[in-house]
Amino acid sequence: MTSQQLLFNSVLKENFSPQERAPQAWMLILGFVLLTVVCYFAGAAAMLRLVFPATALLVGLFLYFRHPILYIGFTWWVWFLTPLVARLIDYRVGWDPTRQILITPYLVVFVCIGTFLRYLPSSIRQGGLPFLLGFIGVFYGFLVGLIYNTPVPVARGLLDWLSPIIFAFHLFTNWRDYPSYRQHIQRVFLWCVLILGAYGVYQFVVAPEWDRYWLIESKMFTSSGNPEPFGMRVWSTLHSVGPFGSVMQAGLLLLFTRTGFLIFPASAVGYLSFILAQARTNWGGWLLGVILILGSVKAKIQMRLITIILVMAVCVVPLTTIEPISEIVVSRFESFSNLENDTSFKDRSGSYDRNLSIALSNGLGNGLGNIWKVNEKTGQIEVFVIDSGVLDIFFTLGWFGAVPYLGGLILLIVNVSKYTEGQFDSFVSAARAIGISFCLQLVISSGMLSVGGMMLWGFLAMAMAAHKYYQHQGIK
Repeated sequence: MTSQQLLFNSVLKENFSPQERAPQAWMLILGFVLLTVVCYFAGAAAMLRLVFPATALLVGLFLYFRHPILYIGFTWWVWFLTPLVARLIDYRVGWDPTRQILITPYLVVFVCIGTFLRYLPSSIRQGGLPFLLGFIGVFYGFLVGLIYNTPVPVARGLLDWLSPIIFAFHLFTNWRDYPSYRQHIQRVFLWCVLILGAYGVYQFVVAPEWDRYWLIESKMFTSSGNPEPFGMRVWSTLHSVGPFGSVMQAGLLLLFTRTGFLIFPASAVGYLSFILAQARTNWGGWLLGVILILGSVKAKIQMRLITIILVMAVCVVPLTTIEPISEIVVSRFESFSNLENDTSFKDRSGSYDRNLSIALSNGLGNGLGNIWKVNEKTGQIEVFVIDSGVLDIFFTLGWFGAVPYLGGLILLIVNVSKYTEGQFDSFVSAARAIGISFCLQLVISSGMLSVGGMMLWGFLAMAMAAHKYYQHQGIK
């Protein structure tokens, strides 16, 4: 008879058996799913806009205290699926311009604020300084936002900026059980790529009515395509193309760290939907991630990864030759060689030309709750959306907030770049590659917020947790 595995609950400071607690935890998760389905089909879909976030929060609290491993997986899946739930509800009972149900993932993440407040002071000398610096930058922006902006947008901005930091710190704090967290995250993202990829292909081919309804009501034709079969850019179960591209970028890089029969069907639908999303920023991030992984592992693992890439190419490339997929793929790739005439590139380049000097001269910042630019005719600052993390950070946090925030990110990258564990643990290489590639993408996207920020901060934190674990085990 084998002894049961014991993990450490950093919240309650006690050991627990995940095998013993799994049945109870899964019953609660399945109960949450069943409640959602029953409400939706029993004529109470409108109630789900309140019931879904509230029950998700309760499930998150239970898992946080009783089964921390499943709490991690539940959090990721809430991020992946909540936007689809929102679209289904809107399609059934009417458009909700407040999008209040989308607060659900943030509520579940903020459950682990207890870990942050409890362990941050004692962890500063043990590797937690980057998270403290990030928190200081965001908290400064929060205080300035309370002065300049209305409370509701400030609170929403706080959720966007702070959620990735506290979730990442929670992962880092549980370094003692790194192997279990690694295995669980690998499993979550394998199924994520398979399910989200398959739905993404279905979305492109069929254009479900709820997705078309959302596209029409949100008026996102310019960025997400036309509401018709073979006309939409894929965003799968997420709420737009950018977040979906971020999730798939990370998931596809993590597939290199897994083995098993599900890898190939997941790769086929994952890469195909990733291509159909037409998210060039994430394509570049994926390529950079592959280069970083191959450059940090031993020759034996390099050969295995190259073999996997070749097999995946054999599975995916024939699918891209089918019309009308081939036309979309060719035109999107051709845009790389004609950037001077590309609308998206010109818009981003123009945004930098107009706003970079203004952003860098913004010492105090404008605070959380709004993004700003200067009207060239009036010289007044106006609200708008910036498609650049760098500009976003300086406009929002100013120099006083940007220095500690960026300092925390830079310190994270410097630290994980020194680790040698990636030579024998491919997950460390992949986590580091995901974090660094997302950080470099801040030049052209606000990837430090929402689900993109969860990837950036979270996987850098997992690399740090791995390093601390191997140090404790005396493995180099």
